[in-house]
Amino acid sequence: MIEERSLNFLEEIIEEDLSHGKNNKRVLTRFPPEPNGYLHIGHAKSICLNFGIAKKYNGKTNLRFDDTNPSTEETEYVDSIREDIHWLGFEWDQELYSSDYFDQLYQFAVTLIREGFAYVDDSTAEEIAAAKGTPTEPGTPTTYRNRSVEENLQLFEEMKAGKFPDEARVLRAKIDLESPNMHLRDPLMYRIKHANHHRTGNKWCIYPMYDFAHGQSDAIEEITHSICTLEFIPHRPLYEWFIDKLKIFPSKQYEFARLNLNFTVMSKRKLLQLVNENYVTGWDDPRMPTISGLRRRGYTPLSIRNFCERIGVAKRENLIDLSLLEFCIREDLNKTALRRMVVMDPVKLVITNYPKDQSEVMHGENNPEAEDGGGTREVPFSSEIWVEREDFMEEAPKKFFRLGPGLMVRLKNAYIVKCDGFLKDSQGRVSEIHCTYIPESKSGSDTSGIHVKGTIHWVSVKHARKAEIRLYDRLFKVEDPSNEDGDFKEYINPDSLAILKNAFIEPDLINAKAELGYQFIRKGYFSLDKDSAPDKLIFNRTVTLKDTWAKEVKKG
Repeated sequence: MIEERSLNFLEEIIEEDLSHGKNNKRVLTRFPPEPNGYLHIGHAKSICLNFGIAKKYNGKTNLRFDDTNPSTEETEYVDSIREDIHWLGFEWDQELYSSDYFDQLYQFAVTLIREGFAYVDDSTAEEIAAAKGTPTEPGTPTTYRNRSVEENLQLFEEMKAGKFPDEARVLRAKIDLESPNMHLRDPLMYRIKHANHHRTGNKWCIYPMYDFAHGQSDAIEEITHSICTLEFIPHRPLYEWFIDKLKIFPSKQYEFARLNLNFTVMSKRKLLQLVNENYVTGWDDPRMPTISGLRRRGYTPLSIRNFCERIGVAKRENLIDLSLLEFCIREDLNKTALRRMVVMDPVKLVITNYPKDQSEVMHGENNPEAEDGGGTREVPFSSEIWVEREDFMEEAPKKFFRLGPGLMVRLKNAYIVKCDGFLKDSQGRVSEIHCTYIPESKSGSDTSGIHVKGTIHWVSVKHARKAEIRLYDRLFKVEDPSNEDGDFKEYINPDSLAILKNAFIEPDLINAKAELGYQFIRKGYFSLDKDSAPDKLIFNRTVTLKDTWAKEVKKG
C-alpha cells in the first residue's frame, strides 16, 4: 500500500472548483492518444492521472483517439491502446474520435472565417515559416492575409471539395503576427491531405491541425479538466483563443510534467526507428518501454500503477530512475510470484549413495511471503540432479559456502550433500560432480545435527524439462541516450538480451501460465513468453532479485 499523501496541484484545483460549484460540481477528463504507435510507460502515467483523478472525485474519463493525421494512423494501434488501458485496470466512459467531430470542426472553421478570424493562405510551408518571424522579431503578413471573407469561404469550400493538391493551400487563424508567443502568429488550422482515413475513408481531403481539433473536441465533450504535459503550456493561449472566439464550452487546460525514464527513450519516433530497423523484435519486445513490452516482460498492472503513484504529479521536468520501476515490480512479485527451481547453466551432480532406480517426492513452498501461506508443491528427487555450474568451484575460497571438494551444502527442500569428487571433459570443463547425501538431513525432518551455511537449487535429471530462458536487461547502456552526442542507437546495450537454450526446469513449470509471475529461486523473477509452445517453453526475465545496476553505477 502507498502511504497517504498530500494533494497534488491538480487535485487542489479540482477541489477548489468543486467547492465553488464549478461545472455543476462535475469532473470529466479525457485521455487523447494519437493512434500512430503503441502506448509507453509515459502514457501509463497520463492514464493513471486522468482516470485516477476522475474516479477519486466521482467523475468520468473519455477515451478520445486524436485521429487527425490519416497517413500515420492504423487500426492496429487503436486496438492496442484499448487493450493497454483495460489491462492497467481502467474503464472509460465513452470511446470517441476526433474524426467524430470533423463536420462540426469544419463548421467551426467556417464560423471563424465569417467572423474575420481565419483565412486561406496559398503560401508554401517555407514562406509561411519565414513570414512568422523569430522569437525576437515580429512576423509579417503574407499577401493572402487580407483576402475577403467571401473569397476565403469559397476557397475553403473548394479545399474541402478536393479541387487542390496536397499542400497547395492551408487555412490559418488570424490572430497576432507580433505576439511574443509564436503559436499565436496565425497558426495553421487545416491542411490538404489526400489520404484514406482509417474511419472516414475518402470523405475528407482536408484535416484539422491538432491545436484546432484538441480544444474544440474538449469543448464539444464538455471536458472540465483537460490535462496535458508541460510542452503544451505555450499552446494554452491558442486553446483559449479558439474557445473564446467560437463562444463554446470553456474547457480548461492544465499541464503536468511528463514521465522521463532513464536508460530508455520515450519518443514515438525513436521507438518506431527501433522497431523498423530491427533493433528490437517489435513494439512488444520486452526491452521496450511500451506497456505491451512491459506486460510481455512480466510487469503487473499493480506495479505500474504503484510506480505512477510513487513518482507523483509535478510541474517540473525530471528524470526518473528505472530502479524505482524495478523496485515496484519486485515488491509486487515478492508477494505473488510462485517459487520454482530452474537450472540455467547446468552441470550434473551424481549422489553416489542414493539408489539409482529410486526417486522420492519433496515438498517446496509456493510462496512464503503470500498472505495465505501459499501452499506447497511436489518436487521429484532422484540420484542425478542438475545444479548450476557457478555453484561448484574446484578450489573454493574460504567464504565460498557452496560445492567444492570436501564441502557440504543443502539442496533446497531436500538433503545435505558432501562433495567427494568430480570429473572433467576433454576440454577441461567440469562435467560431473560426485556427492554423498546425509539420509538423516531431509528438510522438514532433519535429525543429522549438521549445520551448513549454503543452500542451492537443483532439478532432478530424469524429471527435468528443457526450456529457453531470455535474460532481458536495460535497452541502453547510458542514462539519457537522447542527450548523448551522435545517433541515440549507438548507445544500445549489446547485452540487453542473452538467450539460454539449455536450461532445465522442474516439472511443475510445464503447466506455467502467462498471467502468473514466477520467482526462479536465487535467479530472479520470470514470466512465460507469448511465443511459448507445449514443446518449447520460453521464459522472460522480468527483473533480477536485486538491483544489480546500482552496483555498476557505483563502480563507474
